[in-house]
Amino acid sequence: MACGNPNCRVCYPKRKPHQPKKDPHHHHDDGPSRHHKPGIQTHVHEFAGSVMVAGTIPHTHRFAGVTSEEIPMGDSHVHAILVNTDFFFNHYHEVGIRTGLPVFIEGEKHIHYVEGETTTNFGHDHDFAFTTFIENPLQD
Repeated sequence: MACGNPNCRVCYPKRKPHQPKKDPHHHHDDGPSRHHKPGIQTHVHEFAGSVMVAGTIPHTHRFAGVTSEEIPMGDSHVHAILVNTDFFFNHYHEVGIRTGLPVFIEGEKHIHYVEGETTTNFGHDHDFAFTTFIENPLQD
């Protein structure tokens, strides 16, 4: 489900790196729903991962960060991820994607599955697949 902004790197991750955004005020909140009330924080997930080996000089990259808050999707939600990988041989890639729907574990706790490919840089891209960490792991 694209947000409609052709410059959005989360909805359109194949955009060329370093291309300036035309709308600096763009965000990914699709509006209020039962999951998101204006002014009330929802939740985020931490994540960390590595991309799969690629390139004429075979290599990988690492990345880590925190997702956006909830983005309503039907009766559920997803999260946006936008992060740079680390550098290898003078280049890096961007990971810009939305997570899958929640995968519930331990009752109401959940994670999200994420898979896709990075932006193209230095003549190649990388595939990736990972899960977010559980939300609020210390809360019941």
